[in-house]
Amino acid sequence: MGTFALTGGATGIGAELKRQLLAGGHQVISVDIREGDIIADLSSPEGRQAAIDGVRELAPDGLDGFIPCAGLPPVARPLSLIASVNYFAVVATVEGLKDLVAKKRGTVLLVASNSAPMVPAADAFVQLCLGGDEDAALAEIAQRDGHTAYAGSKRAVSVWMRRNVVPYAKLGVRLNAVAPGITQTPLSEQVMSDAELGPAMKEFGAMVPWGGTARPDQIANVMRFLLSPEADFVCGSVVFVDGGSDAMLRPDEF
Repeated sequence: MGTFALTGGATGIGAELKRQLLAGGHQVISVDIREGDIIADLSSPEGRQAAIDGVRELAPDGLDGFIPCAGLPPVARPLSLIASVNYFAVVATVEGLKDLVAKKRGTVLLVASNSAPMVPAADAFVQLCLGGDEDAALAEIAQRDGHTAYAGSKRAVSVWMRRNVVPYAKLGVRLNAVAPGITQTPLSEQVMSDAELGPAMKEFGAMVPWGGTARPDQIANVMRFLLSPEADFVCGSVVFVDGGSDAMLRPDEF
């Protein structure tokens, strides 16, 4: 059985993935801001280091997988928090734990979004994230909007993953990402109830080709496969789990 660590394991997709992994007999180390084996606020450098140190203490022999699942929705405020948690915390924790994953020739699985392609890679916010300038990225996004903060952070995470596939593979770490569509979680409920973003989210949800919105287990099922030995030649992929929404919007791109 394997040893996995994940952030955001208290609710939503992270909680369901944790449940599935535990049901499979695996050890799971959960990091969360309120409930978990390690309590850490990932919006700050200190919190990220606390998460890294906590995981290293609990898994000295290595990790079969690390899943930075913690994230904030487009309605979170201030907008800088979205950038800090959805991008900078992800990169910091992955970088801080990659050697533990390499010990077991394991997998780092990021959580992107099918909204990521909606913000161009050339966007100033995305580029500041990829450049590693957190202060500048936070200043930039403070002048923008929640959609750009969320989708842009997920675009940056996806590009970061693709850019790092080669060096990580040489270390013995598979990098992949899952890109969920609208999923029934406490975070999506916040967006659905928002006066500004709610109507657009509901309209988009009604257009999903396969019908409806995803359940957390439908996302976690795919994540569990990507973490498994059966997926050991999948490397550098962004796997859309969105009922066909991305294909509907971008039929000629993949």
